[in-house]
Amino acid sequence: MAAFTAADVKKLREISGAGMMDAKKALTEADGDIDAAVDALRAKGLATAQKKSSRTAAEGLVGVAVEGTRGVAVEVNSETDFVAKNDKFQDFVRKTTAVALTVDGDDAEALKAASYPDGGTVADKLTDNIATIGENQQVRRMKTVSVNSGAIVSYVHNAAAEGLGKIGVLVALESDLGADVLEPFGKQLAMHIASMFPQALNADGLDADVIERERKIAQEKAAESGKPENVQEKMVEGAIKKFAKENALLSQMFVMDNKTSVEDTVAKFGKDNGGSVVLKDYVRFQLGEGIEKEESDFAAEVAAAVGG
Repeated sequence: MAAFTAADVKKLREISGAGMMDAKKALTEADGDIDAAVDALRAKGLATAQKKSSRTAAEGLVGVAVEGTRGVAVEVNSETDFVAKNDKFQDFVRKTTAVALTVDGDDAEALKAASYPDGGTVADKLTDNIATIGENQQVRRMKTVSVNSGAIVSYVHNAAAEGLGKIGVLVALESDLGADVLEPFGKQLAMHIASMFPQALNADGLDADVIERERKIAQEKAAESGKPENVQEKMVEGAIKKFAKENALLSQMFVMDNKTSVEDTVAKFGKDNGGSVVLKDYVRFQLGEGIEKEESDFAAEVAAAVGG
């Protein structure tokens, strides 16, 4: 009997982009371990480069707000996109995001305990919304950025309303230049971040577990090449450097020209405008990233393939 279900095949296909039979085979060989199956597919070149988080289906909205040299992004989830389009829900996300600007740290629980503009706490209003709208909702996470001088620039992709959408980005530019000069450039950087999905500001910030996982995949690919061990080691190190370069924001090629790194682009912008500019930090919240999809009717289409 299969050690996995139709839902597991569906999930693996969503994560990897692999075909149904390749996904089934990988799960069989991995005894149902989805992470191991993903690694196996990638090592064999059968998985696409699509990010798991870009294929999740949790609904709701991401809100962004900026006040002076401080900005915040907040994600509030709902069960359906229908609720995300509800005026009452959008008003709640907008006001909760504004409240988040007054909360120290990035603790969603502290945000829920904060006073809500219409009375009570954010959590009280959330409970009221659930009772009124009739659908479960949650304040999932928040993240703040700030600079001493310069500008915080916000951008929303697939905006449902002002400051609300599916992807919210904040860019923190530490600079001696005025906000009016920094704003257009910051928008370009934010659009780059929305589309290129960096995993950290620089290579040192990349998750150690992610790097180790990439190393194991690279080692498996190198071993399959049949080349001498010393050559394999160089192949692995080259693969890790390439991964870090492509996934750290400052070393990514800027989408506007695809020739210059983001770091060099920022430095050049400062020089061209007679000032100093440093990309200090950023936030990229994509609705539902990291939340697993619920099983849908698609599972029925593959059930026969796994005998479940």
